[in-house]
Amino acid sequence: MNNTPQHRENLGLWLGFLGVVIFGLTLPMTRLATGTVDAPQMSPWFVTWARAALAGSLSLVYLLAVRAPRPTPVQRGPLLLALAGNVIGYPLLLGWALRHVTASHAAVITALLPLATAAAAAWLMHQRARLGFWVFAALGSALVAVYSLLRASQLGHGFGLTWADTLLLGAVVAASLGYVAGAKVTASMGAEKVISWVCVMALPITLPGAWLTWPDNAIAPASWLALMYVGMFSMWAGFFAWFRGLSLGGPLRVSQLQLLQPFISILAAVPLLGESLDAMTLGFALLVVTTVFMGRRMANTPKSN
Repeated sequence: MNNTPQHRENLGLWLGFLGVVIFGLTLPMTRLATGTVDAPQMSPWFVTWARAALAGSLSLVYLLAVRAPRPTPVQRGPLLLALAGNVIGYPLLLGWALRHVTASHAAVITALLPLATAAAAAWLMHQRARLGFWVFAALGSALVAVYSLLRASQLGHGFGLTWADTLLLGAVVAASLGYVAGAKVTASMGAEKVISWVCVMALPITLPGAWLTWPDNAIAPASWLALMYVGMFSMWAGFFAWFRGLSLGGPLRVSQLQLLQPFISILAAVPLLGESLDAMTLGFALLVVTTVFMGRRMANTPKSN
């Protein structure tokens, strides 16, 4: 078996790319599960609880199979914060937003997530970043605001941020805080065990939540398949591929693949949802991703004391 450093690095890049593709499909799949205001399917509440309950059930089997030790009291605090941000906050806010905007539109707003995560790490973990990082973070945020304003004006909503865009920005904040909280215990627990314990710890909430919000209307088969996808892959299996890719290929190289995620979401929305490619959306996605790329380069080279 080929186990050279080059082979491991290439395998890491492919696994990282697989993880990015899985995450990139999350937006169109979530919109497929929730439906739209005019053609609703599952409620965002049910999608949030059900996808986490499915991921939690798979996680429980995995943790029992590997005989993972229980989290220590010190580890439980960050895990609970990751639960609040990644299991509840992000999917719930995203689900409500996607009832009102296209997956392509949401991809532009959520493209800020890597930059928001770096900013949250700088704030919560007391990591110092160059002034250039904050400049690019502000520039990326400004681009997202301009895109939202122009899109709202085009759709006749007036020249202002829509409620859906506010929800998407809230989802970005929730996810970034959850990621940083999870990162605090990744070194001691292992990345796969972190996401699995987060999902298992949420089961006392997500299982009854899914039961209480079970849809009483007819749901299209495609929406059920989309729910299974976001539960099995977006919430669970995607992290296994992503974290293993980071480990084998190196965080600096593999993490750059995340810049492809908004474009994967935009392209996937065409066959899955029938959305059309929009020059303005693609253009702003490219600009935002460029600021994320430059900002992350600055974040990776902290200013010395």
